[in-house]
Amino acid sequence: MAASALFVLANAAFIVGQTDQALVLEFGKPERVVETPGLQFKVPFIQNVEYYDKRLLDFDAEPKEVIAADQKRLIVDAFVRYRITDPLRFKQTVGDERTMRSRLNSILESSLRQSLGNVPLSSVISSQRAAIMQKVRDLVNQQAQGSGGQEGGFGIEVMDVRIVRADLPPANSDSIYRRMQTELERQTKQFRAQGAEEAQKIHSQADKERTIILAEARKQAEITRGEGDGEATRIYAEAFNQDPDFFQLYRSLQAYRKTLSQKDTTMILSPDNSEFLRYFEKGSGTAK
Repeated sequence: MAASALFVLANAAFIVGQTDQALVLEFGKPERVVETPGLQFKVPFIQNVEYYDKRLLDFDAEPKEVIAADQKRLIVDAFVRYRITDPLRFKQTVGDERTMRSRLNSILESSLRQSLGNVPLSSVISSQRAAIMQKVRDLVNQQAQGSGGQEGGFGIEVMDVRIVRADLPPANSDSIYRRMQTELERQTKQFRAQGAEEAQKIHSQADKERTIILAEARKQAEITRGEGDGEATRIYAEAFNQDPDFFQLYRSLQAYRKTLSQKDTTMILSPDNSEFLRYFEKGSGTAK
């Protein structure tokens, strides 16, 4: 008796984990949903239990070809994150997770075509991508919750939809890359030509400013030199007027130093009638 009782009790008891929710079936028909974790009981031999995960579930869809608004073909690889919110509805509409993934794949494909078909390729690879994915998620969630032939949809809630990557088809990639390369080369040549033109302008302006500065400097130098010569002439004149004899002697000594300082200097002059050598006359200190 004790063994029979334990056997019956073992078939009557079941445990619901923290991450699970259970659906109790009676002869294959849903009877009740158990969401509270812990030890639970059912009618032995008549009822059985199916478990469903309460956590986020990932569905990685197969890559799909989508045509953007600018007629660019894209190979889009996306994934969906969803959560089972109603195990009873889930059981009634799709039966199991494998069928659910198949249905999600169709819904995701139609949503991607609808959303990406209204935007150009540049929007998919720009900062607008997040807004586009938000729209795709809303579309998938609406169809998952409102389709399935019965009110309440599939009993799931789509939490997120993301594009892993969006590539061009191999047949189009080469031609597009070549066009991109040609365009970049054209822009490079244009930038270089503009740079060379700007450099020529800068060089021309620098040469012009250099010529002006040098001309102004020469002009100022000539003015300064002229003023210096005039000042020197004035000082010489004042000195000459104060003592003409001494000034003549000083000028003559300066001339002697410049003329006779070279070793190879040769002069043939007569001291009797040479004005240049008048200070060499014996016993004379002044010119006659």
